[in-house]
Amino acid sequence: MKKATKKLAIGTAVAAGVGYLTGILTAPKSGKETRKDIHDAALKAKRESEKKLKALHSDLDKVIKEAKKNASKLKASTQKDLQAAIEAGNKAKEKTREALSALHEGGSDDKDLERAIKEANRALEHLKKYLAK
Repeated sequence: MKKATKKLAIGTAVAAGVGYLTGILTAPKSGKETRKDIHDAALKAKRESEKKLKALHSDLDKVIKEAKKNASKLKASTQKDLQAAIEAGNKAKEKTREALSALHEGGSDDKDLERAIKEANRALEHLKKYLAK
């Protein structure tokens, strides 16, 4: 259910973005106004990506700390699985930090940002699953 909702939200956001861009490009505006609108839309998208990445980075940090704190309470086999999940979470957290740096430097592309966000979400969900046990 969550995956379907997430896919619907992403699809809606993409469709809205495409519709907005189509509207900008077909509107009877001067080239200067159109370029400004496109520039403003790109800045807004960049801010939104940055906001998501920062939130994911922060959430991962909190959940990783909580997982480490609770690891000693688990069975040995579960501890091993949790440790692997923590390592994956740390890697995803590092990728979000790298994506944020690239975003600030202007050297990121949408696929890299999307990949970092997906990986961070996946790691966060995985860690939360262990903490819920």
